[in-house]
Amino acid sequence: MSRLSEYKKKKEFLVCVDSDGCAMDTMDIKHIRCFGPCMVDEWGLGQWREEILERWNEINLYTMTRGINRYKGLSLALQEIHGKYTPIEDLDTLARWARESPELSNAALQRAIENQDSISLKKALAWSKAVNASINRIPEEEKVPFEGVKEALESAHEKADIAIVSSANLDAVLEEWERFGLLGYTDIVLAQDAGSKAFCIGELLKAGYEKNHVLMCGDAPGDLDAAEQNGVFYYPILVRHEKESWREFRETAVGKLLEETYGGDYQKKKTEKFLNNLK
Repeated sequence: MSRLSEYKKKKEFLVCVDSDGCAMDTMDIKHIRCFGPCMVDEWGLGQWREEILERWNEINLYTMTRGINRYKGLSLALQEIHGKYTPIEDLDTLARWARESPELSNAALQRAIENQDSISLKKALAWSKAVNASINRIPEEEKVPFEGVKEALESAHEKADIAIVSSANLDAVLEEWERFGLLGYTDIVLAQDAGSKAFCIGELLKAGYEKNHVLMCGDAPGDLDAAEQNGVFYYPILVRHEKESWREFRETAVGKLLEETYGGDYQKKKTEKFLNNLK
């Protein structure tokens, strides 16, 4: 796998593919089993556990905030909890950091904690570390691709370069895609360490692709935004309809890209269906 700065196109077309929740069926399980429950435990919210977990999943999986950064999602959830269920101590400090910090990571949060003694920031970091530990305990056999992904990528790779463009951890992406034989159908892997999805697509375009020869395949509004910022096409993998989405990708979408008929009505239809699928 080449580095972004060294990347050279091999074909005239490029398909960018997100990982978690798009190619890999890992997003739901991480939020349902790890993110939400760890928040309930860290802030002692067991009294309202069922309602809070349902709302966490709505924010992070089934609405227009799907795919939001973990700390922004945490801030949103805790603000709702603060208003509806119980006061959250020092919430304003966490909300401000999540809103204003140029980097939203454990390392950045640790630096913020060193600069100010904040209970909410400390609890957020403890929560994030607990989430990571919980994710690591998910059995490997439960982290699988969606049905049809391998066949779709194999078919697309015959005529197009394939780039993984993900905000997930690089090592996790490499391990998961390698384990299921998907890396052989990719030309470059770009994860959270490479920069934002919009930045990565922009850098890939510098390899010489025409914008109407590039397609971003994703499952969240952030993927659509990254495509639109770069003027390239977007193909949605619809939450709760992933199998059907990947079948259409293989049978219809890639062909339209290669025939240069993806834009216009088809792109409009796919975008509208994507937006309507999220509450």
